[in-house]
Amino acid sequence: MTDETESPEFTLTRTFEAPVTTVWQAWTDPRHLTHWFHPAGFSTPLDSIHVDLRVGGRYRYTMIEDATGAAHPTGGEFLEVAPPSRLVFTWASPEAAPGASPVATVTLDGDGERTRMVFTLRGTAGRPGDDGVHDGWQQAVEILAVHLGALEETSGPALHREGL
Repeated sequence: MTDETESPEFTLTRTFEAPVTTVWQAWTDPRHLTHWFHPAGFSTPLDSIHVDLRVGGRYRYTMIEDATGAAHPTGGEFLEVAPPSRLVFTWASPEAAPGASPVATVTLDGDGERTRMVFTLRGTAGRPGDDGVHDGWQQAVEILAVHLGALEETSGPALHREGL
């Protein structure tokens, strides 16, 4: 049996200039996910995103490759939902068995108008420059930072009251 220390994984850490509740919404609300839940060169149509945000609930979305139009359905199951600080979910094809899928853990630590995010994907290897899973998630996190920055610039404090 393989113990947890032998499982391939990688971690991304980023501090966002946004309150923890806003970053949580960006990770859980389809109206936010459509803007950033994909690497560069892809899009995620809002009508492809379905989120049942509860332990045991499932989510799915489809990334569309901008250059070719190829569809990449993705999904999984929520294993832990602890707003606004921790989200754990499997990440694979929508039909994959949870036990056989990589597991993503998102930990958010808010400090006023800033939030430190630690994202770990266990069950798949990744490293900077792999032009694969690591780089795809790194690009998505960069797109998330731009999305959160745009929300702050256009909405200011009203963003937090209205949820967008």
